[in-house]
Order: sequence, then C-alpha cells, then structure tokens
Amino acid sequence: MPHRTPITRDFFDRPVLEVAPDLLGRTLVRTTSDGPIELRLTEVEAYNGPTDPGSHAYRGRTRRNAAMFGPPGHAYVYFIYGMWFSVNLVCGPVDSAGAVLLRAGEITTGSELAQKRRPTARKESELAKGPARLATALDIDRTLDGSDICAGPGAPFELLAGEPARADRIRTGPRTGVSGDGAVHPWRFWIEGDPTVSPYRAHTPRRRQPSI
Repeated sequence: MPHRTPITRDFFDRPVLEVAPDLLGRTLVRTTSDGPIELRLTEVEAYNGPTDPGSHAYRGRTRRNAAMFGPPGHAYVYFIYGMWFSVNLVCGPVDSAGAVLLRAGEITTGSELAQKRRPTARKESELAKGPARLATALDIDRTLDGSDICAGPGAPFELLAGEPARADRIRTGPRTGVSGDGAVHPWRFWIEGDPTVSPYRAHTPRRRQPSI
C-alpha cells in the first residue's frame, strides 16, 4: 500500500520550509513497549536554524540542541517550562540545524494507549492537539532525543507516506508563542478545518529557563 511506504532520509535532506508543509498528512509511527501508536500530522512549525531568532539553534550549538546540528531525519526532543516535552524532526544538511516542530495530529492507531497517557482528553481529537499533548500521547521524552526516524520498523519512530494534505487545504501563519524578530515569520502550517489543529496563541512572557 503506497500510504504505508516509509519516508527515506532524502525527504528530510531539503530546506526546512520545503519539508514542513510536506509533513502534513504523513503518518508518524511511535513504537512503544505497549504497542504502536500512529498519528496523522495536521499541524507543524518550521525553525530555520542559526538564521532564525525563534530557533533553539539561533545562538549556536549546545548540549541541549546538539541533535539539530546532526544528520537529517533524526528527532530533536526538548523539555520546556519544566513540565513538558516537544518533538521536532531535523531537516537539511548537517550543521544547518533546521527542524520542524510537530504541533498536532490525529491518532489513527493506538488511541487507547494514547488515552491512558492523556486521561484528561475529553475526545479523541484532543489527544494530540498541541506539541506537549502530542509528545505525551506518544510517550515521548528526552531519552528519545537523537532517534533516527529513518531506521526502519522496530525503531522508536518511523514516518510513513500517508496521504499528503492537498495544497489548497494547507494554511500558514505566525508561529505560536514566538516573540521578537522571529514572530513575523508565517512558518506555522496546518490543515484547514481539521479538528485536531491547536489554537493559535501569541507569545506570553514566562520565567526564563536555564540553558541545558
């Protein structure tokens, strides 16, 4: 079945602004100890490495963001606000540090497993509605930082071709929670009308987190 075809590394070895909208409609497979969970991606955000003030890579390489500078097709997982994890997919050549934040999606397989991790979700469309909820539903934490998305079946992650979103349904706008110069970029991409897409929120100042 074509929609079950694994995505190869060449898919990720492109500019991040090409990869980001092309991820919409793709299927992320998360293999857990309890079984697989599959998610159809409906919302993402692009971060364009050291040239992007909104990117974790803007001030250079650190222990925290090292995965962003590695080969394309790997996961960058980080801990934010001392409470949540978020997952990104690394794009472009080594050292370009482009990454796409996975903001939201529809759980298509393993919803019962996701529900156990997201017991407060009132309906299935809320299971992975937002980057922290997505990571929680898919049992993603910092131990998965650097995981190879292209390693094949049995690896923690795999990306399948799925059914790419139609171009006329893809919308763009400012990224959620990004401040300063990075706030002007319309680098958030989502599928119009999909109930799993998270609401847009402008930047709200929070207590600064220490560098990791």
